[in-house]
Amino acid sequence: QAQLVESGGGLVQAGGSLRLSCAASGSGFSRNYMAWYRQAPGKQRELVANISPGGGITNYQDSVKGRFTISRDNAKNTVYLQMNSLKPEDTAVYYCSGRLPGHATTYWGQGTQVTVSS
Repeated sequence: QAQLVESGGGLVQAGGSLRLSCAASGSGFSRNYMAWYRQAPGKQRELVANISPGGGITNYQDSVKGRFTISRDNAKNTVYLQMNSLKPEDTAVYYCSGRLPGHATTYWGQGTQVTVSS
Protein backbone atom coordinates (compact mmCIF):
# COMPACT_ATOMS: atom_id res chain seq x y z
CA GLN A 1 0.00 0.00 0.00
CA ALA A 2 1.40 3.38 -1.02
CA GLN A 3 2.09 5.66 1.91
CA LEU A 4 4.12 8.76 2.75
CA VAL A 5 5.27 9.47 6.31
CA GLU A 6 6.91 12.74 7.30
CA SER A 7 9.14 13.32 10.31
CA GLY A 8 11.58 15.89 11.65
CA GLY A 9 9.35 18.81 12.51
CA GLY A 10 9.55 20.69 15.78
CA LEU A 11 10.04 24.01 17.54
CA VAL A 12 13.08 26.07 16.62
CA GLN A 13 14.22 29.65 17.14
CA ALA A 14 14.47 32.05 14.24
CA GLY A 15 17.74 31.50 12.40
CA GLY A 16 17.82 27.82 13.29
CA SER A 17 17.64 24.72 11.12
CA LEU A 18 15.52 21.63 10.75
CA ARG A 19 15.66 18.65 8.42
CA LEU A 20 12.41 17.04 7.37
CA SER A 21 12.22 13.51 6.03
CA CYS A 22 9.54 11.80 3.99
CA ALA A 23 9.65 8.02 3.89
CA ALA A 24 7.76 6.49 0.99
CA SER A 25 6.42 2.97 0.95
CA GLY A 26 5.11 1.30 -2.18
CA SER A 27 7.17 0.97 -5.32
CA GLY A 28 7.16 3.74 -7.86
CA PHE A 29 7.59 7.00 -5.98
CA SER A 30 11.27 6.98 -6.86
CA ARG A 31 10.34 7.17 -10.56
CA ASN A 32 8.35 10.39 -10.25
CA TYR A 33 8.59 13.95 -9.01
CA MET A 34 8.19 14.43 -5.27
CA ALA A 35 7.29 17.66 -3.50
CA TRP A 36 7.05 19.42 -0.17
CA TYR A 37 4.07 21.66 0.56
CA ARG A 38 3.16 23.69 3.63
CA GLN A 39 0.02 25.13 5.11
CA ALA A 40 0.00 27.89 7.68
CA PRO A 41 -3.07 28.59 9.85
CA GLY A 42 -5.77 30.35 7.85
CA LYS A 43 -3.85 30.03 4.60
CA GLN A 44 -3.99 27.77 1.57
CA ARG A 45 -1.56 24.94 1.12
CA GLU A 46 1.39 26.09 -0.99
CA LEU A 47 4.20 24.40 -2.86
CA VAL A 48 7.57 24.82 -1.17
CA ALA A 49 9.84 22.74 -3.42
CA ASN A 50 9.85 19.78 -5.77
CA ILE A 51 12.46 17.44 -7.16
CA SER A 52 12.78 15.31 -10.29
CA PRO A 53 13.05 11.51 -10.14
CA GLY A 54 16.83 11.56 -10.49
CA GLY A 55 17.27 14.58 -8.25
CA GLY A 56 18.88 16.71 -10.94
CA ILE A 57 16.06 19.22 -11.23
CA THR A 58 14.74 21.14 -8.25
CA ASN A 59 12.32 24.03 -7.98
CA TYR A 60 11.66 26.33 -5.04
CA GLN A 61 9.14 28.88 -3.94
CA ASP A 62 10.81 32.31 -4.07
CA SER A 63 10.52 32.86 -0.32
CA VAL A 64 12.67 29.80 0.49
CA LYS A 65 15.31 30.02 -2.25
CA GLY A 66 18.79 30.02 -0.80
CA ARG A 67 17.54 28.76 2.58
CA PHE A 68 15.86 25.41 1.85
CA THR A 69 17.26 22.43 -0.03
CA ILE A 70 15.23 19.50 -1.29
CA SER A 71 16.97 16.20 -1.96
CA ARG A 72 16.17 12.52 -2.29
CA ASP A 73 17.72 9.14 -1.71
CA ASN A 74 15.92 6.69 -4.00
CA ALA A 75 17.72 3.72 -2.49
CA LYS A 76 16.03 4.60 0.79
CA ASN A 77 12.78 5.82 -0.79
CA THR A 78 13.17 9.03 1.17
CA VAL A 79 12.87 12.71 0.32
CA TYR A 80 14.40 15.41 2.51
CA LEU A 81 13.90 19.11 3.08
CA GLN A 82 16.83 20.85 4.75
CA MET A 83 15.63 24.16 6.14
CA ASN A 84 18.18 26.74 7.24
CA SER A 85 17.86 30.34 8.44
CA LEU A 86 14.29 29.67 9.47
CA LYS A 87 11.92 32.58 9.93
CA PRO A 88 8.68 32.86 11.93
CA GLU A 89 6.80 33.04 8.63
CA ASP A 90 8.00 29.50 7.85
CA THR A 91 5.74 28.24 10.63
CA ALA A 92 3.31 25.74 9.10
CA VAL A 93 2.41 22.10 8.77
CA TYR A 94 4.70 20.61 6.13
CA TYR A 95 3.43 17.87 3.85
CA CYS A 96 5.18 15.50 1.49
CA SER A 97 3.40 14.54 -1.72
CA GLY A 98 3.93 12.37 -4.74
CA ARG A 99 2.30 10.29 -7.41
CA LEU A 100 2.93 6.80 -8.66
CA PRO A 101 3.76 6.65 -12.38
CA GLY A 102 0.65 6.21 -14.50
CA HIS A 103 -1.69 6.97 -11.61
CA ALA A 104 -3.80 10.11 -11.17
CA THR A 105 -3.94 9.91 -7.39
CA THR A 106 -1.75 12.32 -5.45
CA TYR A 107 -0.56 10.83 -2.18
CA TRP A 108 -0.04 13.00 0.89
CA GLY A 109 1.63 12.37 4.18
CA GLN A 110 0.01 13.20 7.50
CA GLY A 111 2.08 16.37 7.88
CA THR A 112 4.69 17.49 10.38
CA GLN A 113 4.46 20.73 12.36
CA VAL A 114 7.25 23.28 12.08
CA THR A 115 7.12 26.19 14.49
CA VAL A 116 9.67 29.00 14.36
CA SER A 117 9.76 31.36 17.32
CA SER A 118 11.00 34.92 17.05
